[in-house]
Amino acid sequence: MAFVFPSDPEAGLEGSAMAATVTECLELQLLEVEMLLSMFPKRGEFSLDADAVPSIQRYLRNAAGALPPQLEYRIALDVGEAKVKVELQVLLPHMYPQVAPQLFARSDALHRQQQLELNTRLRSHISSLDPGDLCVCEAVQWVKDNSLPFLENCQISSECAAIVAVRAKEMLHRMWIYSHHIYRQELRKKIFDCAKKLNLTGFCLTGKPGVICVEGLQENCEEFWRVIRYPNWKHISCKHVENIETEGGSIDNLRLFHSFEDLQFQAHGDYGLRNDYHMDLGQFLEFLKQHQSGHIFQILFGVEGKLSDN
Repeated sequence: MAFVFPSDPEAGLEGSAMAATVTECLELQLLEVEMLLSMFPKRGEFSLDADAVPSIQRYLRNAAGALPPQLEYRIALDVGEAKVKVELQVLLPHMYPQVAPQLFARSDALHRQQQLELNTRLRSHISSLDPGDLCVCEAVQWVKDNSLPFLENCQISSECAAIVAVRAKEMLHRMWIYSHHIYRQELRKKIFDCAKKLNLTGFCLTGKPGVICVEGLQENCEEFWRVIRYPNWKHISCKHVENIETEGGSIDNLRLFHSFEDLQFQAHGDYGLRNDYHMDLGQFLEFLKQHQSGHIFQILFGVEGKLSDN
């Protein structure tokens, strides 16, 4: 399910005024994280990248440097007597709490439409709060108080859920994703960490153009696509999707890739000049053919790939 985030709230802010405002906001974000850690001390309840807080602290010590990555974390909530898992995903713009946080609640027990309705109501509630106030704790409480009706309406028994899980395992999902370019180390780390977490195989072709292939369970591929696509990654599209039935076997038998590879080929041009840094697509075509995927070249680039006779 696509979740549309607002445009960059920091556009138009310049110079020392921006730095002072961002510094104040980041200090408040760290205070809120400390509060949330005390509320969710158990392992697995609060998930945060190990370098997230230190990178902000380094910036606060030297605000003249580059801005740290936006703070991103996940909170696992137990809802109702059955303790159904609902996860609240949080991404904080540098100017939060002056601007609204980017929140997304998800649960394997919810259908897509119910998840959409839950998040629409969550955004509406957050937008009704006083601007400038920390509100992630408020969002946590709202999700705990308001998710249960959606979960009850879902009416999926444990037996039916098991059947759904079995069916999901009978289908291999493969996504082919095209980007104008992939350079940043932060973005590449996010891609590889997410693929590993979701047990996806495939590759990431770094450079210009950038290509990503992921294969695995459908829900894991779709989660990968949602995570890397937002916030606001421009010039990226899912060009092609393949679904292959296992006919009673394991999806691992249908994988074209045995791991998630960091794919880099000889580049044309100067790496320091991004506009001139183009990957050797001939080598990429050869790689695709070695993995029974030569037909994907035309889907990605709109032209038929041909290897040199040399």
